[in-house]
Formats: sequence, structure tokens, C-alpha cells
Amino acid sequence: MTSSEPSPHAARYPAGALAFPHRDLLGIGQLERHEILFLLDEAEQWVALNRQRSKHVDALAGLTIINAFFENSTRTLLSFEIAGKRLGADVVNMHAAQSSVKKGETLIDTAITLNAMRADAIVIRHGSSGATGLIADKVDCPVLNAGDGQHEHPTQALLDALALRHALRERGEAADDFTGQTIVICGDILHSRVARSNLLCLQALGASVRLCAPPALMPVGIEAMGAEVFHDFDAALDGADVVMMLRLQSERMSGQFIPSAREYHHLYGLTKIRLAKAKTDTLVMHPGPMNRGVEIDSDVADMIDRSIITRQVEMGVAIRMSCLDVLTRRARGVEGWGDAA
Repeated sequence: MTSSEPSPHAARYPAGALAFPHRDLLGIGQLERHEILFLLDEAEQWVALNRQRSKHVDALAGLTIINAFFENSTRTLLSFEIAGKRLGADVVNMHAAQSSVKKGETLIDTAITLNAMRADAIVIRHGSSGATGLIADKVDCPVLNAGDGQHEHPTQALLDALALRHALRERGEAADDFTGQTIVICGDILHSRVARSNLLCLQALGASVRLCAPPALMPVGIEAMGAEVFHDFDAALDGADVVMMLRLQSERMSGQFIPSAREYHHLYGLTKIRLAKAKTDTLVMHPGPMNRGVEIDSDVADMIDRSIITRQVEMGVAIRMSCLDVLTRRARGVEGWGDAA
């Protein structure tokens, strides 16, 4: 299957560009359930490609993708770079430490400069919520949000959903969505754009989501988003099908949010003893990077039959290939993608 061929699940989407009518991918909150499923289904061809010896296609040949990262990243930047190159695009990485932003240039001026370079897609990571939307308003090409402040990280939520879907299918479950699944997200919910995007994505796909954190790391009023809130991790794990751990984002903290890393691990660390309070086949996830011995023990993170953490990394490349492919179809003149709604 190539990017120009219809999905085998095409019957459940509107035809052509109406399957995904957005120019940009700024957040899961902008997407309908069928649009999320569309991106997941489109990623399956790239999962298959990435498992072959030859991992290159020319779907994006002649296009230029700029990865503009105003915030430090290793795995997300590398994943987007690999995704673009495997699709045949010319990929340019712009690091904030080497950019004119450090010299006092405004974000809008940077956006105007990037736009003048005639990029075909721009991937943005920024420490301020809403920064990607601001840039999207100033450029003529698709913008993908690779994480903006405490707002959203949509491709992380999509890759987590894809990894979970594959893991459930391997267990013999017909997992197009997550209806009936109880998923616990535990850790620094307050500062986590990953938690927000996953909450929106998992709920859109039918899951019941529990959020667990110390009171100081739980956003006020988060119940309004439909999550069940816990401060007792043991209670949150009761009956859980999946547990996703989050790291403490100390770089976003000002002040004392927890007594100590040791005390945090005692109350909210995922150990084998604590995992036993969930179902016997509960899956373990972590978006990375992991603080081993703080939010998760190594003997849990490395459990061959329960942990799908490395699967998440693998699916990251495929889902980002999917997003780059879909968002550039109009510019490439793919049949049926000339116009959206």
C-alpha cells in the first residue's frame, strides 16, 4: 500500500480530503474521532515499511521539511527527522540555541523568516503554550505541533494509541478503538502536555481514563475533561488495563511540588509490588525520557510481557510519517486531496 492508495478502512471516513480536512496538526482537541482513526490507520503502512530492510519511499521527494525546535529534544526531533527522510523529503533541523531567537528576534519574525524559505511543512516544538498556533497563522504551509508548553503534544498521543492498539491486537483483541479499556495516567499531570493530549485521544477512542498525581501536581478542575481523579495510586490501579507513567518535569516547576524524589517514588512509583494491584496482564507505558527509580522501576520498565515502552518509540516514527504524508497531500496534488470542506 502506498500513500496514494485508499485505506482498507476507507468506508468509515468521509471521502478524499474530508477524511482529514485540517491544514495543520496543532492538537488532539481539534480532531474528531474518525480523524484520529484515519491517522492511525494511515500509519499502518509505515509500520510495515519500517520493519523492512529497505525503509525508503519517495512520497515526499522534492519537499522540504523544517524541524524548528525552540526547546531541547532528542527522541522527538530524531523521530521527526527519520520520518521525513524515510518519506524522501529534504529535512532541515533548526535548534533554538543556534537561531536568531537567542539574539532577540521575535517568534513572529522567526515565523515570517521560515515562511520566506518556502518550506513545505514546519514541525514546531516550543516552551510556550500556543506558540505553534501563532506560527501556523503566519505561514503558508502545514504546521505540526511537536509540543507547545503545557498545552498539547498530539503526535505523542497518536503514537501511544498506535502502540497500544498493536499490543492489544497481538493479544487477540479486536482493538480499532479502546472501548472498555481502563487506562491510568500517573505522574506530573499538572505540567504534562502529554497527559492532556492522551486524555483527549484515549477518551475519543472510547477508553475510561483515570488521572493520578499528588494534589500539588493535579490541575484544578481537570474532572471537567471527563477524567476520574485519584491521589492514591494503589486505588487508581485497581482494575486497570493499562498504566502510563509520566516523569516529573522539574524544568517546568518553580517551587516545591513534592517533598523529595524518594518520597515521590514511595507513593507514586510503579514497582512490581504496586503493579500487582492492577490486572494480571496490565500493560505498562511511558512516553520517555524515564527517570528510573523515581516514577518507574527498571524491573517494571523492562518487563518483556507487560512493557510496551520500546514499542512506543517504534510507533513514533510511523505516526509522524503518517502525519507528514497526510498534511502534505494537497501540496503534492494527491488525487482527492485538492480541497477540504
